[in-house]
Amino acid sequence: MRIHCPYCGERDAREFSYRGDASLARPATAAPGAAAVFFDFVYLRDNPAGVHREHWYHGAGCHSWLVVERDTRTHEILSASHVHGSGTS
Repeated sequence: MRIHCPYCGERDAREFSYRGDASLARPATAAPGAAAVFFDFVYLRDNPAGVHREHWYHGAGCHSWLVVERDTRTHEILSASHVHGSGTS
C-alpha cells in the first residue's frame, strides 16, 4: 500500500503508523457519565467495510499527522491531507 504524503510525496505504508478512526471526537471529561463515554471512545471501535477516514503518522518521513481516506475492502487510498495543528507547517 502506498500513501501520498502532502510533504514527501508517495511513500510506502511502512513509513507510517496507523492511529485509528479520524472521525471520532474526544469526549468531554466533565460530561455526565464521562467514564462510560471514555470507555467506549477508547475500547469500542467499528470495523467498517468501505471508505473510512483514518489518522496516520509519517514517522519515517516528515513526522506529520495525516488524515487518510481509504477503502478498507481494497486498501485503495482515495486522499491524504495534513492534520492542522500537528506542528508541521
